[in-house]
Amino acid sequence: MTLDLHAVAGGYGSDTVIRGVDLHVPRGEIVSVLGPSGSGKTTLLRMIAGLHPLTSGRIVSGGRDVTDVPAHRRRIGLVAQEGALFPGLSVAANIAYGLRGVRARRAAEHPEVRRLLALVQVDDLAHRMPHELSGGQRQRVAVARALAPQPTVVLLDEPFNALDAGLRSGVRDGVLSLLRDAGVAAVLITHDRAEAFASGDRVAAFHDGNLAHLGTPAQIYRAPATPTVAALTGEVVRLPDVLGGGDGVGVRPEQLVLDASAHVRARVVAAHDEGSRAVIGVVFDDGGTALLELSGYAELPGVGAQVGVAVRGPALPTSSVPTTIVS
Repeated sequence: MTLDLHAVAGGYGSDTVIRGVDLHVPRGEIVSVLGPSGSGKTTLLRMIAGLHPLTSGRIVSGGRDVTDVPAHRRRIGLVAQEGALFPGLSVAANIAYGLRGVRARRAAEHPEVRRLLALVQVDDLAHRMPHELSGGQRQRVAVARALAPQPTVVLLDEPFNALDAGLRSGVRDGVLSLLRDAGVAAVLITHDRAEAFASGDRVAAFHDGNLAHLGTPAQIYRAPATPTVAALTGEVVRLPDVLGGGDGVGVRPEQLVLDASAHVRARVVAAHDEGSRAVIGVVFDDGGTALLELSGYAELPGVGAQVGVAVRGPALPTSSVPTTIVS
Protein backbone atom coordinates (compact mmCIF):
# COMPACT_ATOMS: atom_id res chain seq x y z
CA MET A 1 0.00 0.00 0.00
CA THR A 2 1.17 3.52 -0.74
CA LEU A 3 1.05 6.94 0.86
CA ASP A 4 0.53 10.07 -1.24
CA LEU A 5 0.54 13.67 -0.09
CA HIS A 6 -0.81 16.23 -2.54
CA ALA A 7 0.02 19.90 -1.79
CA VAL A 8 -0.52 19.33 1.93
CA ALA A 9 -0.49 22.50 4.03
CA GLY A 10 -1.42 23.33 7.59
CA GLY A 11 -0.42 25.04 10.79
CA TYR A 12 -1.63 26.60 13.99
CA GLY A 13 -4.04 29.50 13.67
CA SER A 14 -2.52 32.03 11.30
CA ASP A 15 0.92 30.41 11.56
CA THR A 16 1.55 28.19 8.52
CA VAL A 17 3.88 25.32 9.44
CA ILE A 18 3.58 22.96 6.45
CA ARG A 19 3.67 24.62 3.04
CA GLY A 20 2.31 22.61 0.13
CA VAL A 21 4.14 19.29 0.54
CA ASP A 22 3.99 16.62 -2.17
CA LEU A 23 5.30 13.16 -1.32
CA HIS A 24 4.86 9.63 -2.67
CA VAL A 25 5.88 6.63 -0.54
CA PRO A 26 5.40 3.27 -2.30
CA ARG A 27 4.69 -0.07 -0.68
CA GLY A 28 7.65 -1.45 1.25
CA GLU A 29 9.64 1.80 1.23
CA ILE A 30 10.82 3.79 4.23
CA VAL A 31 11.22 7.54 3.88
CA SER A 32 13.20 9.35 6.59
CA VAL A 33 11.98 12.88 7.22
CA LEU A 34 15.00 14.85 8.42
CA GLY A 35 14.86 18.33 9.85
CA PRO A 36 15.79 20.49 12.83
CA SER A 37 13.36 21.38 15.61
CA GLY A 38 10.68 23.68 14.27
CA SER A 39 11.03 22.57 10.66
CA GLY A 40 7.52 21.09 10.58
CA LYS A 41 8.32 17.39 10.45
CA THR A 42 6.32 16.39 13.54
CA THR A 43 3.36 18.49 12.47
CA LEU A 44 3.44 16.73 9.10
CA LEU A 45 3.37 13.33 10.82
CA ARG A 46 0.39 14.38 12.95
CA MET A 47 -1.43 15.55 9.83
CA ILE A 48 -0.86 12.20 8.11
CA ALA A 49 -2.06 10.36 11.21
CA GLY A 50 -5.22 12.45 11.39
CA LEU A 51 -4.25 14.16 14.64
CA HIS A 52 -3.96 17.65 13.13
CA PRO A 53 -6.15 19.25 10.45
CA LEU A 54 -5.04 20.34 6.99
CA THR A 55 -5.78 23.81 5.66
CA SER A 56 -5.41 22.56 2.08
CA GLY A 57 -4.29 19.54 0.09
CA ARG A 58 -5.09 15.83 0.20
CA ILE A 59 -3.75 12.70 1.92
CA VAL A 60 -4.25 9.40 0.12
CA SER A 61 -3.43 6.15 1.94
CA GLY A 62 -3.60 2.83 0.12
CA GLY A 63 -5.46 4.49 -2.75
CA ARG A 64 -8.12 5.91 -0.42
CA ASP A 65 -8.54 9.63 0.23
CA VAL A 66 -8.34 9.93 4.03
CA THR A 67 -8.07 13.72 4.26
CA ASP A 68 -11.34 14.01 6.19
CA VAL A 69 -11.36 10.51 7.72
CA PRO A 70 -11.00 10.32 11.53
CA ALA A 71 -7.66 9.05 12.80
CA HIS A 72 -9.02 5.71 14.07
CA ARG A 73 -10.44 4.88 10.64
CA ARG A 74 -7.41 5.72 8.51
CA ARG A 75 -5.62 2.38 8.89
CA ILE A 76 -2.43 4.24 9.69
CA GLY A 77 -0.21 2.83 12.43
CA LEU A 78 1.79 5.08 14.74
CA VAL A 79 4.92 4.14 16.68
CA ALA A 80 5.67 6.93 19.14
CA GLN A 81 8.77 7.72 21.16
CA GLU A 82 9.55 5.08 23.80
CA GLY A 83 6.78 2.87 22.42
CA ALA A 84 3.99 4.61 24.40
CA LEU A 85 2.43 1.29 25.39
CA PHE A 86 -0.66 1.17 27.60
CA PRO A 87 0.86 0.64 31.07
CA GLY A 88 -2.12 -1.28 32.46
CA LEU A 89 -2.23 -3.86 29.65
CA SER A 90 0.02 -6.85 29.08
CA VAL A 91 2.18 -7.20 25.98
CA ALA A 92 -0.43 -9.41 24.32
CA ALA A 93 -3.28 -7.06 25.27
CA ASN A 94 -1.36 -4.07 23.90
CA ILE A 95 -0.95 -5.84 20.57
CA ALA A 96 -4.60 -6.92 20.55
CA TYR A 97 -5.83 -3.39 21.21
CA GLY A 98 -6.24 -2.71 17.50
CA LEU A 99 -8.03 -6.00 16.81
CA ARG A 100 -11.80 -6.06 17.04
CA GLY A 101 -13.49 -8.53 19.34
CA VAL A 102 -10.36 -9.66 21.20
CA ARG A 103 -10.62 -9.53 24.98
CA ALA A 104 -7.55 -8.50 26.90
CA ARG A 105 -7.65 -11.61 29.11
CA ARG A 106 -7.62 -13.92 26.09
CA ALA A 107 -5.29 -11.86 23.91
CA ALA A 108 -2.29 -14.19 24.26
CA GLU A 109 -4.33 -17.04 22.77
CA HIS A 110 -5.49 -15.18 19.66
CA PRO A 111 -3.83 -16.49 16.45
CA GLU A 112 -3.06 -13.03 15.07
CA VAL A 113 -1.56 -11.87 18.36
CA ARG A 114 0.60 -14.99 18.49
CA ARG A 115 1.72 -14.37 14.90
CA LEU A 116 2.73 -10.80 15.71
CA LEU A 117 4.49 -11.84 18.91
CA ALA A 118 6.58 -14.25 16.85
CA LEU A 119 7.14 -11.67 14.12
CA VAL A 120 8.77 -9.19 16.52
CA GLN A 121 10.49 -11.99 18.47
CA VAL A 122 8.81 -11.50 21.85
CA ASP A 123 6.92 -14.80 21.96
CA ASP A 124 7.87 -15.42 25.58
CA LEU A 125 6.81 -11.96 26.80
CA ALA A 126 3.09 -12.13 26.09
CA HIS A 127 2.02 -11.85 29.74
CA ARG A 128 4.56 -9.24 30.84
CA MET A 129 3.61 -5.66 31.60
CA PRO A 130 5.29 -2.74 29.80
CA HIS A 131 7.34 -1.73 32.86
CA GLU A 132 8.92 -5.19 32.84
CA LEU A 133 10.34 -4.76 29.34
CA SER A 134 13.62 -3.30 28.10
CA GLY A 135 13.57 -0.29 25.80
CA GLY A 136 14.19 -2.44 22.74
CA GLN A 137 11.44 -4.86 23.70
CA ARG A 138 8.96 -2.02 24.16
CA GLN A 139 9.73 -0.70 20.69
CA ARG A 140 9.22 -4.13 19.10
CA VAL A 141 5.89 -4.51 20.91
CA ALA A 142 4.89 -1.02 19.73
CA VAL A 143 5.61 -2.06 16.14
CA ALA A 144 3.52 -5.22 16.58
CA ARG A 145 0.65 -3.14 17.96
CA ALA A 146 0.92 -0.76 15.00
CA LEU A 147 0.83 -3.70 12.55
CA ALA A 148 -2.09 -5.49 14.23
CA PRO A 149 -4.89 -3.65 12.35
CA GLN A 150 -3.07 -4.35 9.04
CA PRO A 151 -2.34 -0.68 8.31
CA THR A 152 -1.54 0.68 4.89
CA VAL A 153 1.00 3.10 6.38
CA VAL A 154 3.17 3.12 9.51
CA LEU A 155 4.49 6.37 11.00
CA LEU A 156 7.46 6.41 13.38
CA ASP A 157 7.99 9.50 15.53
CA GLU A 158 11.66 9.42 16.58
CA PRO A 159 11.04 5.99 18.15
CA PHE A 160 14.65 5.13 18.99
CA ASN A 161 15.69 8.30 20.83
CA ALA A 162 15.35 6.82 24.32
CA LEU A 163 17.50 3.76 23.59
CA ASP A 164 21.12 3.44 24.63
CA ALA A 165 23.60 4.00 21.82
CA GLY A 166 24.76 0.39 21.93
CA LEU A 167 21.21 -0.90 21.57
CA ARG A 168 19.84 1.71 19.21
CA SER A 169 21.18 0.59 15.85
CA GLY A 170 20.30 -3.07 16.40
CA VAL A 171 16.72 -2.33 17.45
CA ARG A 172 16.31 0.18 14.63
CA ASP A 173 17.54 -2.24 11.98
CA GLY A 174 15.29 -4.99 13.31
CA VAL A 175 12.20 -2.78 13.41
CA LEU A 176 12.75 -1.38 9.92
CA SER A 177 13.33 -4.88 8.54
CA LEU A 178 9.95 -5.90 9.99
CA LEU A 179 8.24 -2.98 8.29
CA ARG A 180 9.83 -3.75 4.94
CA ASP A 181 8.81 -7.41 5.23
CA ALA A 182 5.26 -6.33 6.08
CA GLY A 183 5.14 -4.37 2.82
CA VAL A 184 3.75 -1.15 4.27
CA ALA A 185 4.73 2.38 3.36
CA ALA A 186 6.61 3.87 6.31
CA VAL A 187 7.65 7.38 7.32
CA LEU A 188 10.30 7.91 10.00
CA ILE A 189 10.66 11.31 11.67
CA THR A 190 14.14 12.14 12.94
CA HIS A 191 16.51 15.04 13.61
CA ASP A 192 19.53 12.70 13.51
CA ARG A 193 21.11 12.71 10.05
CA ALA A 194 23.04 9.48 10.67
CA GLU A 195 19.78 7.75 11.58
CA ALA A 196 18.00 9.26 8.58
CA PHE A 197 20.67 7.94 6.21
CA ALA A 198 20.84 4.51 7.88
CA SER A 199 17.06 4.07 7.99
CA GLY A 200 15.57 5.52 4.85
CA ASP A 201 15.44 4.20 1.33
CA ARG A 202 15.00 7.89 0.62
CA VAL A 203 15.50 10.98 2.77
CA ALA A 204 13.14 13.97 2.79
CA ALA A 205 14.99 17.06 4.04
CA PHE A 206 12.64 19.59 5.65
CA HIS A 207 13.27 23.29 6.19
CA ASP A 208 10.76 25.90 7.28
CA GLY A 209 7.80 23.67 6.43
CA ASN A 210 9.02 22.90 2.93
CA LEU A 211 10.28 19.68 1.42
CA ALA A 212 13.65 21.06 0.37
CA HIS A 213 15.08 17.87 -1.15
CA LEU A 214 13.93 14.27 -1.59
CA GLY A 215 16.41 11.64 -2.71
CA THR A 216 18.43 8.59 -1.76
CA PRO A 217 20.93 9.05 1.06
CA ALA A 218 23.77 9.16 -1.48
CA GLN A 219 22.01 11.74 -3.65
CA ILE A 220 21.07 14.06 -0.84
CA TYR A 221 24.55 13.92 0.74
CA ARG A 222 26.66 14.21 -2.40
CA ALA A 223 24.49 16.58 -4.39
CA PRO A 224 22.21 18.52 -2.00
CA ALA A 225 19.69 20.73 -3.75
CA THR A 226 20.29 23.84 -1.63
CA PRO A 227 22.84 25.29 0.78
CA THR A 228 20.45 24.57 3.65
CA VAL A 229 20.20 20.90 2.70
CA ALA A 230 23.99 20.74 2.40
CA ALA A 231 24.41 22.01 5.96
CA LEU A 232 21.57 19.81 7.29
CA THR A 233 22.91 16.58 5.85
CA GLY A 234 26.58 16.81 6.80
CA GLU A 235 29.57 18.96 7.62
CA VAL A 236 30.51 21.55 5.04
CA VAL A 237 33.99 23.00 4.81
CA ARG A 238 33.92 26.54 3.47
CA LEU A 239 36.90 27.44 1.33
CA PRO A 240 36.32 31.13 0.59
CA ASP A 241 38.00 32.25 -2.64
CA VAL A 242 40.96 29.87 -2.43
CA LEU A 243 39.63 27.82 -5.32
CA GLY A 244 38.52 30.82 -7.34
CA GLY A 245 34.90 30.39 -6.42
CA GLY A 246 33.97 34.00 -5.82
CA ASP A 247 31.62 33.78 -2.82
CA GLY A 248 33.38 30.58 -1.79
CA VAL A 249 33.40 26.88 -2.35
CA GLY A 250 31.86 24.35 -0.02
CA VAL A 251 32.94 20.72 0.13
CA ARG A 252 32.57 17.74 2.42
CA PRO A 253 35.64 17.18 4.64
CA GLU A 254 36.40 13.83 2.98
CA GLN A 255 36.72 15.56 -0.42
CA LEU A 256 39.92 17.29 0.65
CA VAL A 257 43.21 15.54 -0.11
CA LEU A 258 46.88 16.45 -0.03
CA ASP A 259 48.32 17.01 -3.49
CA ALA A 260 51.82 18.43 -3.90
CA SER A 261 50.94 19.71 -7.39
CA ALA A 262 47.77 21.54 -6.31
CA HIS A 263 47.80 25.31 -6.70
CA VAL A 264 45.84 25.76 -3.44
CA ARG A 265 48.38 26.07 -0.62
CA ALA A 266 47.91 25.74 3.12
CA ARG A 267 49.96 25.53 6.30
CA VAL A 268 49.73 22.54 8.64
CA VAL A 269 48.78 23.62 12.18
CA ALA A 270 48.04 20.19 13.71
CA ALA A 271 48.92 16.60 12.84
CA HIS A 272 47.76 13.42 14.60
CA ASP A 273 48.75 9.89 13.61
CA GLU A 274 45.96 7.48 14.63
CA GLY A 275 47.41 4.34 13.12
CA SER A 276 45.03 3.43 10.32
CA ARG A 277 44.54 7.08 9.46
CA ALA A 278 45.96 10.50 10.17
CA VAL A 279 44.17 13.79 10.79
CA ILE A 280 45.80 17.11 9.98
CA GLY A 281 44.51 20.64 10.44
CA VAL A 282 45.42 23.26 7.86
CA VAL A 283 45.06 27.02 7.50
CA PHE A 284 44.70 28.51 4.03
CA ASP A 285 46.31 31.80 3.03
CA ASP A 286 43.04 33.71 3.50
CA GLY A 287 42.52 32.30 7.00
CA GLY A 288 40.08 29.53 6.18
CA THR A 289 40.63 26.25 8.05
CA ALA A 290 39.92 22.60 7.46
CA LEU A 291 40.58 19.12 8.82
CA LEU A 292 41.84 16.46 6.43
CA GLU A 293 41.61 12.73 7.07
CA LEU A 294 44.44 10.83 5.40
CA SER A 295 44.84 7.13 4.78
CA GLY A 296 47.59 5.33 2.88
CA TYR A 297 49.90 8.34 3.21
CA ALA A 298 53.64 7.88 2.77
CA GLU A 299 54.74 10.46 5.35
CA LEU A 300 52.75 12.63 7.72
CA PRO A 301 53.56 16.34 7.17
CA GLY A 302 54.77 18.15 10.25
CA VAL A 303 53.30 21.22 11.90
CA GLY A 304 54.35 24.31 9.96
CA ALA A 305 54.78 22.49 6.66
CA GLN A 306 53.37 24.05 3.48
CA VAL A 307 51.14 21.62 1.58
CA GLY A 308 48.96 21.57 -1.52
CA VAL A 309 45.25 20.80 -1.08
CA ALA A 310 43.01 19.46 -3.83
CA VAL A 311 39.29 18.76 -3.94
CA ARG A 312 37.81 15.53 -5.23
CA GLY A 313 34.39 15.73 -6.82
CA PRO A 314 31.98 18.64 -7.32
CA ALA A 315 31.56 21.51 -4.88
CA LEU A 316 28.41 21.91 -2.79
CA PRO A 317 25.97 24.82 -2.95
CA THR A 318 27.04 27.22 -0.20
CA SER A 319 25.89 30.72 -1.11
CA SER A 320 23.29 32.37 1.12
CA VAL A 321 23.73 30.02 4.07
CA PRO A 322 26.35 29.95 6.83
CA THR A 323 28.34 26.74 6.51
CA THR A 324 30.49 25.00 9.06
CA ILE A 325 34.14 25.95 8.96
CA VAL A 326 35.90 22.92 10.36
CA SER A 327 38.56 23.89 12.86
